[in-house]
Amino acid sequence: MTSKQRIVFAGTPEFARLILAELLQGPEEIVGIFTQPDRPAGRGRALQTSPVKQEALVAGIPIFQPESCKTGEALDLLRSLTPDLLIVVAYGQILPQAILDLPTRGAINVHASLLPAWRGAAPIARAIAAGDKESGVAIMQMEAGLDSGPVLWAERVPIAPDDTAASLHDRLARLGSAALRQALDGLWANRLKPVPQDPALVTYARKLKKEEALLDWRLPAATLERLVRAFNPSPVAHTLFRDNGLRVWQTRVLAVGGDQAPGTITAVEKDGVVVTCGEDQLQLLAVQPAGKGVLSGGDFARGYRPRVGETLG
Repeated sequence: MTSKQRIVFAGTPEFARLILAELLQGPEEIVGIFTQPDRPAGRGRALQTSPVKQEALVAGIPIFQPESCKTGEALDLLRSLTPDLLIVVAYGQILPQAILDLPTRGAINVHASLLPAWRGAAPIARAIAAGDKESGVAIMQMEAGLDSGPVLWAERVPIAPDDTAASLHDRLARLGSAALRQALDGLWANRLKPVPQDPALVTYARKLKKEEALLDWRLPAATLERLVRAFNPSPVAHTLFRDNGLRVWQTRVLAVGGDQAPGTITAVEKDGVVVTCGEDQLQLLAVQPAGKGVLSGGDFARGYRPRVGETLG
């Protein structure tokens, strides 16, 4: 009887957890989990375990959390597990070539973009912000560069006009699980043909920063609407209203002009206030005042009574 292939899984956030949960259904044997160390989080700064660690604890799989994989200790840990394959999904560390070369079948990565587009930390949000019409998942043979290895398998999916980073994240996680299953079946049967990435098509998805989620009303309304969706659920688009923070969760582009300065409230309607932008106008359909819960645009208008001529930002 053929023994099960031994897999070590390296991942950290919810996207990786969802793929790990499917992978645990077999037929391979998951012999170890690498995930980022527990980090302080929240107002109390209590140590928080990663979603992948939480899944591994439930499954009873050995967990390893090295601060760095560029050490002899990390290499020895991996060697002790005698893996056939290392699967990496949003782990959060650049792995050295020695780690990638240790498993008998090397290492593969599940990446939430159609490589070579959107290499890096935030491919889902960057694709939405850029106005891409489609996204997908690429299964890549890993090398020491940043998401630069040849692609073994890819699956595509349209980006819907109302997709947020949250909704696209969940669809891509499901797609990633299916794509990984196809890639693994092909890998074990030696059917996969690595396709090198075209350097001319490379784009980078840099990590999201809170400061770039501050809405600049001088931008076109269509750009701002995409940013609102791209930064949902984090870091959340925001502006200022009466000198207090106002998170913006959902908007609608109104293709109407105006001669008011960008950021000016031009109308207060039953669905929410309308704000002039560098081009066209934006209606705020769901917002969150500082220290409060999320309100519909209409409830915000009735409760806070914004006035035409007031400015945001």
